[in-house]
Amino acid sequence: MLMGVLQRFFQDVVVPELKQIRAENAEIKTTLQLTNKRLDDINVHLADQSRRLDETNKRIDAVHVDVIHRIDETNKRIDAIHVDVIHRIDETNDRLNRLYEVIVRREEHEGLAQRLARLEQKVEDLAAQRAA
Repeated sequence: MLMGVLQRFFQDVVVPELKQIRAENAEIKTTLQLTNKRLDDINVHLADQSRRLDETNKRIDAVHVDVIHRIDETNKRIDAIHVDVIHRIDETNDRLNRLYEVIVRREEHEGLAQRLARLEQKVEDLAAQRAA
């Protein structure tokens, strides 16, 4: 009789609990498989994003090198133009200095010519006074 009660207890209480536990276990396994699949998909997506970031970084590095090269070339051109402008300024200053010298000489020449004309006049006046 005790055996029968125990058997009935197991059939009425334990067996349905085991069936429910097995069903829940199957659901957990299915959920776990779906979760693992989603994690795998996320990992594939992250790996793709990482690869894209690496490619983008390589392109950025290439653009950076190109920009630095262009800046260096532009600086060289600016330096060459600077040297040329300084050279032209120096030439212009030399020409202005020569022009100044010519202008000063002309003024001195005009002053000397006037002085010479006055002296000639005085000589003529003296000669005329002697002759008289």
